[in-house]
Amino acid sequence: MSDSPGSINQTVTANRRTRDIVFISKATPEDDEFVLWLAPRLEAGGYAVFADILTLEPGDRWRRQVTETLQNKAVKMLLCCRDTTLNKNGVQEEIGIAEDIVKELKDPRFIIPLRLEKFKKVFGIGELQWVDFIGSWANGLHDLLDTLDKQNVPRDGDGAAINSNWENYRKRLAIKIEKAPEVLTSNWLRVASTPDTIRYYYPQGAINHPLVEKACRESTLPAEFYKRGFFSFGSPDEIERDFANVGRFEIYSEHKLFDLMESGTRSPDIRPREVRNLMSSLLGRAWENLCRSKGLYEYAFATQTGFHVTEAQVPLGKRVSWGRQGQRRSSMLRNKAGGRVWQYGVSATPFFWPFPHFKLKARVLFSELTGNRAGAIFDDADIQHRLRRTICKSWRNKAWHGRLMAFLELLSGESPNIVVPLSGACAITLDDRPMLFTSPVTTALPDSMEEDAEESDASTLGMLDSEDDE
Repeated sequence: MSDSPGSINQTVTANRRTRDIVFISKATPEDDEFVLWLAPRLEAGGYAVFADILTLEPGDRWRRQVTETLQNKAVKMLLCCRDTTLNKNGVQEEIGIAEDIVKELKDPRFIIPLRLEKFKKVFGIGELQWVDFIGSWANGLHDLLDTLDKQNVPRDGDGAAINSNWENYRKRLAIKIEKAPEVLTSNWLRVASTPDTIRYYYPQGAINHPLVEKACRESTLPAEFYKRGFFSFGSPDEIERDFANVGRFEIYSEHKLFDLMESGTRSPDIRPREVRNLMSSLLGRAWENLCRSKGLYEYAFATQTGFHVTEAQVPLGKRVSWGRQGQRRSSMLRNKAGGRVWQYGVSATPFFWPFPHFKLKARVLFSELTGNRAGAIFDDADIQHRLRRTICKSWRNKAWHGRLMAFLELLSGESPNIVVPLSGACAITLDDRPMLFTSPVTTALPDSMEEDAEESDASTLGMLDSEDDE
């Protein structure tokens, strides 16, 4: 039995009610400026707006997200019209989808063309009446709002909310790009050298597995538990000393480190990915041991441990010198601000792709100000987060870069490398300066700083001279 005309109309009406998104079909980057102007004004009128320039989040499968929004949520499609836009494959696909929705909703005015320039007629929209934005965007907006109102497009007249990110994105687009190479400082420390051989130790006799795992975590030698044994760079004498209370262990097998990470091994049976995970954990533990040996303050953040400069290393307000001979600069790692004490620190994570390196993350920890000294650390994550958002807001690239360089110099001392012990006889060495990358273009960013900023040398921001590159 076929549906009656009345039931079909009811279905179409119900479908329309579930749709409340004004979908903007546009070209990137040709229409970005216009959409960033139009979208917040539509939101001010109470309309819910979708535009791929902002609405998509990192990690979204953007084409699927765009298609699903247009197919299932859009009540109208605003089509930016100029020849360059209408020739884009993505825009033509959206027009094709919209034509199907016209039939589904029985709404011949589902597509509303916005004339930004004179354009050649395109199949499917050639006979549609456009809203004219040539000459005056303001007049075009007035006519568009009138059109949406007459076509009963749903809107929230009382609770209009404008997404602030439209303006933030517009400001980012205002940054000029210059056709000149720019040297950029990364947060990667290259692993300059590693030991050739790692050993797998196996117990002689029965063992208590939890006790061995605990011993691996607490050993002065970085060790990673695997099956009944563990991987370590330690010598047999060192292992006997550190694991004497949990059992006797002997060398079961020795492996070339990078061969092991590339191919795994059958003795013990372990795959390359598992090896890399274990080595990342082992090297991360070695970094933490180094930081503890330097007397840095250890603080557990949500996902990583940060190590921070303390009074023993640097008094409040003292500048730490860093840089090569003849190019010395200085930066603060601890100071007072806003009635609080901040102290700079770093978390580090080992990676092996595309080559071995440690990725650094800057950390800032806040404590009470007691007299002229640091008091108790604020143990509330929300307080720490709020203080970072306020006190660190004025720090520009130069300040962040300078603090990182000063911190690394504290770790390396007089050495050209940061030496991270893996045993009494071997270590990995890291470059004491972050890696440099060259971008084919330059972003003309503002370079103003607060009065209490430490660096005035332009090379600190990124444009290093040739002498620094050697």
